[in-house]
Amino acid sequence: MSRTRLRLAGALAAVLVAAGVATGPAAQAHDRPPTLAELAQRHGRYFGSATDNPELTDTAYTKLLGTEFDMITPGNGMKWYATEPQQGVFDWTNGDQIVNLARRNHQQIRAHTLVWHSQLPDWLTSRDWTATELRAVLKKHIQTEVRHYRGKVYSWDVVNEAFNEDGSYRETLWYKTLGPGYIADALRWAHQADPHARLYLNDYNIEGLGAKSDAYYALAQQLRAAGVPLDGIGFQAHLALQYGYPSTLEDNLRRFSRLGLDTALTEVDVRMQLPATDEKLAEQAAWYADLTKACLAVRHCVGITVWDWTDKYSWIPAFFPGEGAALPWDETFAPKPAYFALRTALGYTG
Repeated sequence: MSRTRLRLAGALAAVLVAAGVATGPAAQAHDRPPTLAELAQRHGRYFGSATDNPELTDTAYTKLLGTEFDMITPGNGMKWYATEPQQGVFDWTNGDQIVNLARRNHQQIRAHTLVWHSQLPDWLTSRDWTATELRAVLKKHIQTEVRHYRGKVYSWDVVNEAFNEDGSYRETLWYKTLGPGYIADALRWAHQADPHARLYLNDYNIEGLGAKSDAYYALAQQLRAAGVPLDGIGFQAHLALQYGYPSTLEDNLRRFSRLGLDTALTEVDVRMQLPATDEKLAEQAAWYADLTKACLAVRHCVGITVWDWTDKYSWIPAFFPGEGAALPWDETFAPKPAYFALRTALGYTG
């Protein structure tokens, strides 16, 4: 290289350093491994986490939440008890907090959930409603909430947990008063309020082929044939080592895909009977890898969301005494074998 070119190269390097742009080995030293979201994006998928308002004061927690994931689900802040605590009186505080946090971190939102039988306010459950009255209440709630978040969310879990394990309709307030048509109505009303949001039905224990997932398949066929705006099915995937892995997950995802529907793994955790052992953690890691591979194998499986990312804030111990350790990071935020298994399943070889 000529002296002139050496001087030019040196001058360019000096300019870059002065501008704060690292060069050479110093730049390589600052390289970091890709996040789960970045790895998933290479496959055209997202990788998300649920979160809830109380833990947002934990800055170490929010730092990882804001960097490792590209899709966020509010665990409770958009449910009916939080958003319409009194009839006709809406409160967006908790939902807005999570939406605003996600937007600052350039993340999208899976909004959850508009119609459910649980976590309803007392004003709704403590009286009898005529079908006409309840239909008006449901329509107003759905459309008011969806309009509030219009343009701010990727998708909605419109109806949550509509079926029993045997495939019969769950005897909810909505079903008993309005009949099964409430599901189609809810989807239509949500679509009217935000035509661009992806609309899902969401449930647990539908990961494998069986009576409950068959019921969703039949309902999805009916809704699609009737022109109802249904875009996807959410497989919650709250799994437990003691009950066995849903080996027909990929086949099940595929059959919904053939209907033209998206699928997503929406509330993933893999709990175990405590204490956690190396053997159980290794099995858990294999399950996380397998469900990730199943999603990647089906073109219309659009992404995976863990139901919060750290055991510190998992819902499992409070609802399943003696069980836990369900998430890819432990209570101290240290990554577990499941985390590394997820990275490998997403194609990371570093």
